[in-house]
Amino acid sequence: MPENNIFLPEGLRPREWMPLPALRAAMEQRTVLEGVVLRCGADHTLRVSLGAFEGVIPPGEALAPWISGANREIALLALVGKPVCFLITDIQIDEKGSAQITLSRRAVQEAAKAWFLEHLRPGAVMTVRVTHLDSFGAFVDIGCGIIAMLPIENISVSRIPHPAERFHVGQKLLAAVAAIDPAIPRFTMTHRELLGTWMENASRFQPGETVPGIVRSVRDYGCFIELTPNLSGLADRKAGIGEGDRVSVYLKSIRPERMKIKLQIIEKLPPDAPVPQLTYQITDGVLECWTYSPPNYEKEPVETVFTASP
Repeated sequence: MPENNIFLPEGLRPREWMPLPALRAAMEQRTVLEGVVLRCGADHTLRVSLGAFEGVIPPGEALAPWISGANREIALLALVGKPVCFLITDIQIDEKGSAQITLSRRAVQEAAKAWFLEHLRPGAVMTVRVTHLDSFGAFVDIGCGIIAMLPIENISVSRIPHPAERFHVGQKLLAAVAAIDPAIPRFTMTHRELLGTWMENASRFQPGETVPGIVRSVRDYGCFIELTPNLSGLADRKAGIGEGDRVSVYLKSIRPERMKIKLQIIEKLPPDAPVPQLTYQITDGVLECWTYSPPNYEKEPVETVFTASP
């Protein structure tokens, strides 16, 4: 089971209609709930859908102060129309009989931070949700709106020009903790170790097969073609073939001792041809050392050591 099932990323927690007694019970038991932000007032008060009711997140309770961001005001405005998690902190009935329900997202984030810093360590596998993509990596919600960085080089073994080649905003993923800086706090994530070793990926293919792939780089000596996100092979250059093209390739040879796959480009495929999908070989637990290269690899092992000091 992924390590953050207690504090799920926002957007992954079930939202259901709850009568007032159930909301009172949730307040007393400090149950984490989730609802969609309906609007943000001029004073930055957030109004949140609670099914038959509406809750209010007061200014200062929408975002923990230690969560960094270039513009916290924009970060609040950007919550409109999106799911947020919260605790119910107060329920009052006014003179008209209407329920006035006060919520705190900050309280949930503080609790999640404390839990993460106490229980998580490098190598822990977590469920995350993509919130933003940039040229250098993906920002992911690791729980209750706490954002971590997934650098582009940690996304897959096969190199990609932009995280949008792998992910889209809102996508649910698995990722492992690469590093934790408790002073900030800041979490850095990695993803490629969960997608399988060279042998786990190469075992899906046999010499003599023809399969689809994506041209990831073109060099003087050939084209590197992605067969899966964690496996690429080399083919001779072919006129009219460039980076990003979908192609069909013939598998000429597979050599585990050198981690080499020799390919031959057959033809260029349409842009909407099938692309390699994410297939996780590891879905839970805590990794200590992940070795990508085969046991008989002729060079130094290619591996990630999670217990190493930053």
